[in-house]
Amino acid sequence: MYTLNDLNTRRYISLTTFKRDGTPVSTPVWVVSDDGERLLVWSAAKTWKVRRIRRNPDALVAPSNFRGKERGDRLEATARLIEHPRIEELLHQKYGWQKRALDWLNRDSGTEWATIELTGRASR
Repeated sequence: MYTLNDLNTRRYISLTTFKRDGTPVSTPVWVVSDDGERLLVWSAAKTWKVRRIRRNPDALVAPSNFRGKERGDRLEATARLIEHPRIEELLHQKYGWQKRALDWLNRDSGTEWATIELTGRASR
């Protein structure tokens, strides 16, 4: 078994958030950590996952491949949106050329970005 913090070493995790009716929706995402105790996920601010987190902080996380196929058990987590001044730097360190390519593709998009903090359910 692994802990939430162990997921920081993965390239991708599956982040599951919940619709109003309770239906789970899973999405593969990049993940980093700045302190080894919480996970940070970067996403466009207008995505459905961000909207669902604003309404309901309950989430599930699991190791996955880039397509979202889960590679382990799901862990309960609490998600919340935060400001994080170093998220770009952390993503560049871990994802290198992939992050630079994404930045280049989004350079003129005007996209607003959000940082999602994931912590263990007990730390609510």
